Amino acid sequence: MKAIVQEGYGGPNSLRFSDVEMPRVAPDGVLVRVRAASVHPDVWHVVFGRPSVLRLMGSGLRRPKNRVPGTDLAGTVESVGLDVTEFSPGDEVFGETLTTHQWTNGGAYAEYASVPAAALRIKPANVTFEQAAAVPTAGMIALRSVRDEGQVREGQSVLVNGAGGGVGSLVVQIAVAFGARVTAVDSTAKLDALRALGAHDVIDYTREDFTLRATRYDLIVDIPGNHSLYEIRRALTMKGAYVLIGHDDFGRQGRRWIGSIGKFVSLLVARLFVSQRVNPRAVSTTEDPLGVLKGMAEAGAITLVIDRAFPLEEAADAIRYLEQGAARGRIVVTM
Repeated sequence: MKAIVQEGYGGPNSLRFSDVEMPRVAPDGVLVRVRAASVHPDVWHVVFGRPSVLRLMGSGLRRPKNRVPGTDLAGTVESVGLDVTEFSPGDEVFGETLTTHQWTNGGAYAEYASVPAAALRIKPANVTFEQAAAVPTAGMIALRSVRDEGQVREGQSVLVNGAGGGVGSLVVQIAVAFGARVTAVDSTAKLDALRALGAHDVIDYTREDFTLRATRYDLIVDIPGNHSLYEIRRALTMKGAYVLIGHDDFGRQGRRWIGSIGKFVSLLVARLFVSQRVNPRAVSTTEDPLGVLKGMAEAGAITLVIDRAFPLEEAADAIRYLEQGAARGRIVVTM
């Protein structure tokens, strides 16, 4: 089959379009004919091998253990393992190729991928393959931020810093669906799109610093992490919550060796001394988060906007485009 192969770390130049062997399917696995796969920041991290600590977390020290990048996909079931009863050949599915952290290659940038059955759900009929492929990683981070860590309730005020990206746009929609009043912060070019997604108020960060406003928020979800905790707390209510996603702007803000891990450690210490709930990104406690997202997509509560779709052989260009940070929606590769 055709696939994108990563020969080493260092960026898109390490990728090539090549023939590889078909993946083997475990007894509890599903062979998926991939129709689309998401291009998201965790893929960037593994392609570049940054921060370096990720190589110690299973990615591979000198080169990736799994040479085919990608984790989020949508496609058609080709065959199932002996122990799989919930899927049949021909089913349209979406999900993740990995059930652990995303800082390793998952084999989605290929014509076929072997996926644990537990990591898949039936694709909503009202969602395209490209849209479905863009849901899993970003959607589960967004859901966790709003429901598990943010504990959003109807009528609360939520601010999303970096709202125009893949995670931020879903945080906006999920918080609106939960009945919150949402303020979205991003660049001038993305504000109209954020209003269209349901944001009640928008702030252009190139013209205004939200931490200097008189307004206080019950929850701040911070994707870029470009403000100090002292500044963030000025914008929180006394019992408000702060959730840091920890996007390090494609290596431009985080440290080369440890990325944004230092920020998370400092929050774990700070939460012992402040009245607000200060939450670094953690493991979700929501039962079946992918199923919850599927239901929201079916109900029209979340909309996946695709900015650009690249053919599989142009996956390197897709990652370069992602790195620019100008996309007004999700980026996918298609087969």
